Amino acid sequence: MTIMEAVALLGIGVVAGFINVLSAGGSMLTLPLLMFLGLPPQVANGTNRVSIALQSVSASWNFFRAGARYIDLSLRLAMPAVLGSLLGVWLALQVSDALFETILVVVMVAAAAIMMLPQPRLDTRPLTRQRLTPTIYLAMFLIGVYGGFLQVGVGILFIIVLYRMLRIDLAQVNAFKVVIILVYTLPALAMFLWHDQVRWSYGLMLAAGSMTGAWLAVKVNMSTRGAQVVKWLTLAVIVVIILRLLLA
Repeated sequence: MTIMEAVALLGIGVVAGFINVLSAGGSMLTLPLLMFLGLPPQVANGTNRVSIALQSVSASWNFFRAGARYIDLSLRLAMPAVLGSLLGVWLALQVSDALFETILVVVMVAAAAIMMLPQPRLDTRPLTRQRLTPTIYLAMFLIGVYGGFLQVGVGILFIIVLYRMLRIDLAQVNAFKVVIILVYTLPALAMFLWHDQVRWSYGLMLAAGSMTGAWLAVKVNMSTRGAQVVKWLTLAVIVVIILRLLLA
């Protein structure tokens, strides 16, 4: 790894960690970066989980310290996601590199389009055990499958389920999201490690940046205008990455 590659991993990691906690789309920056640095697609997919796991530790701890203590409900939501993630990793390891790259481009285009849609304002209410229906558990299992397979844009799916279906306040959605992702990412990372699809030097360098970004995201209370600026800047970078992938 060169100095420039290390700087790129740290810098993009900070941005991705910040985005992942407050919204979604960080892996749309980090996964292609790892591929651009020469890692095979499946190795990049596995290596990206090091950053996801450690930034989730950072964000979960800081949310907990800030008073967002939803451990019981988060773990209830995470259990089906864990089962799904194991299936998702197994599926990811079965596809060819060419097919994986094609899926990545399609997903990034779809996720970017969804990110441009306005977020509806809903009447929200606190989450209780009684509201965790079989439909919600099935949705979490399917998110786990997708997260285990690719992870890119998984935050968008959490917003759909937790905000639009369960109508949890968006601030609480972020707190639930990082804990659930942490819980299902650990066994997913273990499976990628077992199949030798992780490069620690790249993953840890990326994680150093993403943990910093996650810490900043928990501390910063962004205005609506600020959140919009971050979203559009992220989308601009994502468009460039999509074009790069298509022209590679």
